[in-house]
Parts: sequence; C-alpha cells; structure tokens
Amino acid sequence: MQPNAEAALLSRAREYDQAAIAEIYDRYSLRIYNYIYHRLGNAHLAEDLTATVFLRMLEAIRSSRAWESSFSGWLYRIAHNLVVDYFRTGHQEELPLEEWPVPVNEHPADIAERSMAQQRLRAAIGQLTGEQNVVITLKFLEGFSNSEVARAIGKSEGAVKSLQFRALASLRRIIGGEEL
Repeated sequence: MQPNAEAALLSRAREYDQAAIAEIYDRYSLRIYNYIYHRLGNAHLAEDLTATVFLRMLEAIRSSRAWESSFSGWLYRIAHNLVVDYFRTGHQEELPLEEWPVPVNEHPADIAERSMAQQRLRAAIGQLTGEQNVVITLKFLEGFSNSEVARAIGKSEGAVKSLQFRALASLRRIIGGEEL
C-alpha cells in the first residue's frame, strides 16, 4: 500500500470508520496470525491472541496511544508483547500426544523429531532480543524482504541487516551450544 493511501486509511480508522477498521483487519490479520502461530505453534491460541492484538489496537485508537511511525510495526510489537506475556505467565499448553494429527504417509518418529526441532527453534528464537526476534520471524518465517521488514519495524534496511546478522549469530551459538 502506498504511504499516502495507508495514512488516509489510518486517519479514517482514528475517526472510528468501521469500513477502515475492517480493511485494516483484512489487510493485517493473517500476517499477525502467522507471526503469532510461528512463535507458539498453537492455532487456537494464535487466533485468540490475534483477536487481542486488534482489540488493543482499537483501545489504543480510543485513548490516543496509537502508533507513532510504522503502523504495521506497531501491530507486530503488540503481537510480540502478547507472546512474551504468554510465555512469562507460564500458560504454555501442549496438545496431548493422542490429539496430534498423524499424516498417513509419515512415520511417527519423523513427526516427533520435527516437532522437537520446531520446539528447539522456537525456544532459541525466544532467547533473542525483541527486535532480533521480530526481524527473524518476519524475514524467515513470514518471507518479508529486508525493505518490508524495515517498514514494518520502522528501521532502515541497514539496521534490519545488522539485526538479522546478530540474530543469526546468536541462534548459531544458542542452538550449537544448546543453551535452551
């Protein structure tokens, strides 16, 4: 979306224009859901937290505590904070093993190994700084380009590249040393 068009949409949303709010939701909800899902690995929880992101957005609009520069970066920051709060409160719920869907053509040992690798990666990403975490998630899990990540978090492309480099080095160290 062009910056002027996005600014007009956000201005309408500040005036509680329902069509503008619906358009914002349609535009960003799947991305925010994917971001949360990749962090938690739980579809139901990701749906709940995505809804909470947009509720907080509406509350912030009402109280004038909304975004300052990058709207999408602000939404991702809300999502990131909700994920951090979720882990901080210890409400981590695992799906019981008997409820895991098992693909017909896949060996259960392969499924378990992949699940453990995903959990290790999630835990390692969780040890990164907040900005590194967001950059890695947007870049590698969501498939954003460096310029898209930069716009989303309100930083320059150079800063994104630097954050990405440091995050990957940290992940190598964490996973290599199993500091989980």
